[in-house]
Amino acid sequence: MAKMQLHFNGNFSLKKEEIKRILEAASEKKGLKDTLENLMTKTGLGNAKVGKIKSWATRAGLVKDNYLSPEGKIVLKHDLYLQSIITDWLMHFYLSFGNEGLKQIPENPAEWGGWTYFIYTFLPENPTFSKDELFQNCIPIFEEPAKVIPERFKYILRAYTEPQALANCQIIQEIKTDKYQTGKAKLPNSHLIGYFIAKLWERDFNKQTSVLTDDIINQKMGIVPVLGIQPETLQQHLNSIESLGIIEQRRTVSPYQIIRRWDDPVNLLEKAYVNNK
Repeated sequence: MAKMQLHFNGNFSLKKEEIKRILEAASEKKGLKDTLENLMTKTGLGNAKVGKIKSWATRAGLVKDNYLSPEGKIVLKHDLYLQSIITDWLMHFYLSFGNEGLKQIPENPAEWGGWTYFIYTFLPENPTFSKDELFQNCIPIFEEPAKVIPERFKYILRAYTEPQALANCQIIQEIKTDKYQTGKAKLPNSHLIGYFIAKLWERDFNKQTSVLTDDIINQKMGIVPVLGIQPETLQQHLNSIESLGIIEQRRTVSPYQIIRRWDDPVNLLEKAYVNNK
């Protein structure tokens, strides 16, 4: 059985306003290696909270080794108050991999914990679900006691439904009390989708200049489940990305191929913000 790996946040929900304070501290000379007392003063966060909000920021891909990640620097530059849907999707992208980031993926997404299981196994199989159905699905998968599962998974549900978190993405919507649906996500612009594809390409295809289109569409823990879309709708997004010069498609004869035309994925993230204004 797998471990949920959902205790990183203590009992603190995802709140972007608190993440912002951590990012500002991480941008300074001492970063988050500063003393606890100084970090508490800089962020206004209590003793128990500083480390937990740092964990949120780290899992969301914005902090690495106590300083801003390259992505975190771009976020702080373009979206100081973390109000852009680009930031919401970026945080979702990295949160979906638990604490493992863009490492070689496991055989079973649940091996990386509850968040990864939720995005890459549960949601694709359950376009509508209740809290109880989610919890009952998790009981045989995770080794934690059954009574712990609802307590920990509520932080994932809150992250995707609360305005102070990632609700703008509409990855899931609460359609009535404790009942949720998927399939109506408010997708980001094509530059950010291109950034996601580029990062996933680095993870699975390394420096290959071309891959089969089907390998992108069917990529395990790939772009389709990250965006919460159906495989057949990805092609229209690939066409939009091609129009921006991020990829080239070879579709004259089967099997169809995608050729990479980007240089550094982080440049695509910057363009996602610039072209979202």
